[in-house]
Amino acid sequence: MTIKKHNASKILSRIDKLPLYLHAYAYHLNMRVERILPNDLLDIAHQQKLSGVKIHVLDGESRALQNMSDIELAAFKDKAHRLNLDVNIETSSSDKKDIDLAVDIALKTGSSSVRFYPRYEGHLQDVMAYVTEDIRYLRDSYAACGLTFVIEQHEDLTSAELMTLVQQSGMPNLSILFDFANMINANEKPLEALETLSPLITQVHIKDAQIVKESAGFGHRACASGQGDMPFKEMLTRLICLGEEQPQVISYGLEEEVDYYAPPFRFDNEGENPWIPWRQMSETPLPEAKHLEARLIQEKEDALNQLRFVRRVLNEIKTEALGSI
Repeated sequence: MTIKKHNASKILSRIDKLPLYLHAYAYHLNMRVERILPNDLLDIAHQQKLSGVKIHVLDGESRALQNMSDIELAAFKDKAHRLNLDVNIETSSSDKKDIDLAVDIALKTGSSSVRFYPRYEGHLQDVMAYVTEDIRYLRDSYAACGLTFVIEQHEDLTSAELMTLVQQSGMPNLSILFDFANMINANEKPLEALETLSPLITQVHIKDAQIVKESAGFGHRACASGQGDMPFKEMLTRLICLGEEQPQVISYGLEEEVDYYAPPFRFDNEGENPWIPWRQMSETPLPEAKHLEARLIQEKEDALNQLRFVRRVLNEIKTEALGSI
């Protein structure tokens, strides 16, 4: 990829202070067995000189944010503030009650944003109507609450469908979170999806994945960053360059998801109003008990290796930009 002089100037003014965030899913298995808890994520992010954390309301099981008292949530807020870390809250639903819970936690923890995505079953036109109604509730209830909101492209809806939902929302504080691999399951190509969504992308999940062909669609199997099929450097370069006077993307979550698998949801031969199946929220299976300890150690190494890889790629992008001036 050749970097144009205009974009090279953007890159050089932005790349050294790129807002990298720890993403809790990078420690998903450790959090499932409560070896790493929400407060630990703040410590790790601080140690690695990151800008913030992205954390799901359920991360940490019995000790997750959704199970904390108001006093515990206030302590989490104070710790994040003391460590100068931004917090982004995530929930895996657009349902009203789940949005209410996520917003309540976000406000009590001093978070800046809430991420959500829909998980409805039904024909596409019905699903789009359900999500439109959820967004209308979000707008009417929380447009002035001080938070920003992002809907993630999460395997079942296409880029064009997401653009329609956000553009028709009438909600200025709603934008799109771009995931490096989730478009694969919606039968889209990474760079084409990025191009379509680019006007509204403000947050990112960074990961890598291998594309798995299945019948008339594609699944993705997440892997160590740098070992998959995603055009990693080019996507990162294009995202950094979004926005003219100011960076459009305000956070990049380091979401290493080794061994996570998502099947295809959209297909070549699906027709104009395809059936969207029900699905559980994202989860990587725990290994057998005899392999658990080694896997938990490996997960922590994978997370740190991803950070090293991303920083190395950023250095490569910076070098290429310097050569284009």
